[in-house]
Amino acid sequence: MNIGAIITATVVVAAVGLFIGIFLSVAGKKFAVETDEREVAVREALPGNNCGGCGYPGCDGLAAAIAKGQAPVNACPVGGEAVGKVIAGIMGQEIVESTRMAAFVKCTGTCEKTNDNYTYTGVEDCEMMAFIPGGGSKACNYGCMGFGSCVKACPFDAIHIVNGVAVVNREACKACGKCIAKCPHHLIELAPYEQQTFVGCSSTAKGKAVTTACEIGCIGCKKCEKTCPNGAITVTDFCAHIDYDKCTNCGACKEACPRHVIL
Repeated sequence: MNIGAIITATVVVAAVGLFIGIFLSVAGKKFAVETDEREVAVREALPGNNCGGCGYPGCDGLAAAIAKGQAPVNACPVGGEAVGKVIAGIMGQEIVESTRMAAFVKCTGTCEKTNDNYTYTGVEDCEMMAFIPGGGSKACNYGCMGFGSCVKACPFDAIHIVNGVAVVNREACKACGKCIAKCPHHLIELAPYEQQTFVGCSSTAKGKAVTTACEIGCIGCKKCEKTCPNGAITVTDFCAHIDYDKCTNCGACKEACPRHVIL
């Protein structure tokens, strides 16, 4: 055994290791990416759901955008006003009051109130109904199909199928918009959490077609529109729509509706 060779090899390995360590240390400092401390603090304040409801790729993306001034401090729908206030403090901005929102499904056509054209047996997915004759078995081609694509998309377990129609738990809803993007009939919209009056229909079919398909669908009679003292409800394409900014939840439209489709 050559002791000299072993000592030489040990010294060479140690020298190479030292060189690599010094090189990496210098390179790390030279090419280091500066991190905005505010971005780190904002990221810690965000809830971490990574739902994408803010329009950015997860909480990291939103934190970076807020730190750069590209997104408002209250952009997180999950954190709501509470998180918005914390982030406003981090960014040195005034506290921004935000309106809590929640999803609402514009359909009340339950199993008992709607008619079927045929019995469907197959894949239970709303998006797949585009390939099924008539867009599905229900006589109404505008209503909730009840197969729960929105339920699967919701990361907060805030929407469920009840008696054939999707229903939102407004307490659990974080207004992330996942269900809105998933619904092929575009039945789901965001409304102020405090809102109490809604139109439970999205059908743009004419009166006779509506009454044939559903017991409770809007027929576009405009009685609600004529009754509203604030001009908050209008009928377009044979269906009533509420302007939530104008609505005072007085209930006049509900009393006037002969189809009881206003909730």
